[in-house]
Amino acid sequence: MLATETPAPPRRAAPTLVGSWVGIAAVVVGVGWLLTHPLEHSVGDPENDLARWFEDRRTSTLTTTAHVLTTPGDTIVVLALAALLAVGLLAMRQWRSALFVALAVGGVYGIYVLGFTLAHRDRPPVKILDPGLVPNHSFPSGHVAAATVLWGAVVVLARAYLPGVARWLVPVLVVIPPLVLVSRLYLGAHHLSDTLVGMLFGLAWLVVLTLTLRPGPEDEREV
Repeated sequence: MLATETPAPPRRAAPTLVGSWVGIAAVVVGVGWLLTHPLEHSVGDPENDLARWFEDRRTSTLTTTAHVLTTPGDTIVVLALAALLAVGLLAMRQWRSALFVALAVGGVYGIYVLGFTLAHRDRPPVKILDPGLVPNHSFPSGHVAAATVLWGAVVVLARAYLPGVARWLVPVLVVIPPLVLVSRLYLGAHHLSDTLVGMLFGLAWLVVLTLTLRPGPEDEREV
């Protein structure tokens, strides 16, 4: 007896994924160079004004809310949830979907590390409410990128495995990355362009993985 079938992923998935990852990483590093060199003042000055705008509107309630909203993008939260999800899929013998989750999170963090390593950008000139951040690792936003790819991956998997639940779950999940983005701006952790780049490259990597691996119920035969 056959379970729900999905086509096998393309044979040349590995070259496609490697090439796409390198291309996305190169674009991110290139944008980082632009923001820290020729566009440093033309983009940075208005973004500094935006950071001060958020700072002027801080209240204890909003600050508490921002700390809560940034949590879905915290490294430990993203890695823990991704690991649980991947292990659960492996237990169900959903190898392709487990690989999808692992590559989604691993790939996005790899691009993030390249970004802040090769493009040293100072954080906004406001009081940062997220302690322990490296001062010149503003670009790109790892929180936003990780939230985009993790919760986006959950959306993809929910639509593939639980279409009935996905009808109400997806609208809730898709607002998580934008909320993380706003929280990072409010906390003074990043410039607007840092967060937008994080969201865009996270989304781009997620789309590549989805189209290449096509995660979903795999063909299994009952013994």
